[in-house]
Amino acid sequence: MSMNVANCPRCGKIFIKGVSSVCPACMKDIDRQYEKCLKYLRENKGSTIQELSEATEVSVNQITKFIREGRISLANSPNMSYACEVCGTSIRENTICDSCRSKLMRDVRNTAEDERRKEELKKNDSKVSFNIQERLNDRH
Repeated sequence: MSMNVANCPRCGKIFIKGVSSVCPACMKDIDRQYEKCLKYLRENKGSTIQELSEATEVSVNQITKFIREGRISLANSPNMSYACEVCGTSIRENTICDSCRSKLMRDVRNTAEDERRKEELKKNDSKVSFNIQERLNDRH
């Protein structure tokens, strides 16, 4: 049986990969950061993500991860939001804002439509060449 070892993406130490994608020491550190954030939010429900980060010395990226993992709920934090991964607009759910999501969906639809048209053109091109071949055969 082989062990699945990896370098921790956070600290670079070698560890045996299990449930977590980081080493046990970094996992403990992340859990401590999470606890600091929760404690601060219980006492300061109206804080922003920037205020939370400054008060706890936990990066905005890590706080955003906590939110996306569902570990920190925005339900009781009316001023808390994080940046859309595409444009940076403040959002309170998902990874991208509604505007970027709409654009992405439109782009996907357009790409699918382009592919459909290409296939249609291929079919028509093969029909035309087939018809020409038939006509040439009919002459002989």
